[in-house]
Amino acid sequence: MHTVAVAELSTFETTVLGPGPWHEVSQQQVNQFADATGDHQWIHVDPERAAAGPFGRTIAHGYLTLSRIPALLNELLQVHDAAQAINYGLDRVRFPAPVPVGSRVRLTAVVEQVEPVPSGFQVALAATVECDAGSKPACAARVLCRFFGEQR
Repeated sequence: MHTVAVAELSTFETTVLGPGPWHEVSQQQVNQFADATGDHQWIHVDPERAAAGPFGRTIAHGYLTLSRIPALLNELLQVHDAAQAINYGLDRVRFPAPVPVGSRVRLTAVVEQVEPVPSGFQVALAATVECDAGSKPACAARVLCRFFGEQR
């Protein structure tokens, strides 16, 4: 875990964060995500049918894996004096491998770039979600976060 002040973020370029702790992906999480997004494709929510499918069991939605990045990143980087932190966007996202239900995921991120913005910094991270069920990453994304040191 790295704990920094907003003003120190500029010194973090090239810093490797993680890997973080493992987190199991449950069928309940996948079902709740399906309910929230309306994506009830059988490969995600029908364990019986998925058992005969290409992965032998249900798999998490790619976007569920992507949506876990902010929480997983929070375990690796704390900006203790940030008055506000926002997800600013994504530049590139890929899902090279599935996340089978019951497997575990964790995050490693590399701080690629830190740029000043009014009252804070924009941080670009190369985020990689690893899955213990395979050798390829489950998700690779360039994530943009903004941290502000004072109320805007």
